[in-house]
Amino acid sequence: MIHDRTSAHLAHLREEAPDAILARIKTELVLPAAEDGYVLVDGPYGELYVAFNDEGISHVRAAATVAGPLAFEAAFVAEVGRGVTGAARPPAGLARALSSGSSRHLRFDLRQLSDFARAVLRTTLEIPAGQVRPYGWVARELGKPGATRAVGTALNRNPVPVLIPCHRVVRSDGTVGEYAFGTPMKETFLAREGVPLRTLAEYGKHGVRFTGSDTTNIFCYPTCHHALRTTDAHLVTFHSEGEALAAGYRPCRVCRPAAQAS
Repeated sequence: MIHDRTSAHLAHLREEAPDAILARIKTELVLPAAEDGYVLVDGPYGELYVAFNDEGISHVRAAATVAGPLAFEAAFVAEVGRGVTGAARPPAGLARALSSGSSRHLRFDLRQLSDFARAVLRTTLEIPAGQVRPYGWVARELGKPGATRAVGTALNRNPVPVLIPCHRVVRSDGTVGEYAFGTPMKETFLAREGVPLRTLAEYGKHGVRFTGSDTTNIFCYPTCHHALRTTDAHLVTFHSEGEALAAGYRPCRVCRPAAQAS
């Protein structure tokens, strides 16, 4: 009905207005911009398709997972519900984010997500390159300690992986867990960022969740930069927050391994 009225209006105007004016009316009123732009860029571990619009970056996909640009465009339309077309240049700050491993300065278009999912992704942005946190940490940071499974679901549906680093969220037993690009890709990302995956797996086998320093009496997640500075001679391990607290250790203020941190 709206389309019919618009066509009739244009037909009426055609009798009175020059072609140039009619073309502008069609462009601005009948066919408003509804497409995102996208670029193919070199990511830290392979090429990436990155889609974006005026709101921010809206979609990221590893080029290796799709059969060329047409396949990416089709997948974007199916998943996002908007058109997408190639852009002349990437959004500002993208190259810096990909090289540094930090995307906190970027804007993201996450309008299609729930408030909870957006909160999960904003929290995940805080995890530095080379470090990991368990799903339960994200849930607790959001004030919803029982929402670990929901956190995992939100991360698995992250529309902008790599830039919002859901690969840095792992299982509490030391295994890496699922990933949008597949578990092997997640392991590759983490290994290249310097995450000691073998050490985490070994800790997991023995139920170790935290490490501490007997010189500072502070305990951390094992990949926290404070924990990684602790020498073997002063390293202690803990199986739970309660065990660390009972031993007189304080939670690290940076990686926040316990709800008692302030």
